[in-house]
Amino acid sequence: MRTWHAMWLQRIDDKIAALQQRDAEQQHGRQARPAEPEWVVELGIGYGRTPVEVHVGGCYAAGKRRRPVGRDEARRLLASGVRACSHCQPDTALDILDLPASPALCATAC
Repeated sequence: MRTWHAMWLQRIDDKIAALQQRDAEQQHGRQARPAEPEWVVELGIGYGRTPVEVHVGGCYAAGKRRRPVGRDEARRLLASGVRACSHCQPDTALDILDLPASPALCATAC
């Protein structure tokens, strides 16, 4: 009976140690996580991967093909005609008032 109880106590102690190790690793991961970028540009498909849309860093609508950009580059991309996300509205966050109409919209509306 003593052997059986000692075996179960060892299993319980091993499980507690494993859970404490996992919690310590998760805490370290949260502290070591890099900061979220302030601005993100979504890239197109294919060779060259041209910018398609500009997003605020935490936008849920940003696709998987993206890269972080600085504030100046985000402003430059928006000014050059790259589309602004309609969900996070980076043009408003960057205080850009007049954006040029995109060529696709201008062909039908202009």
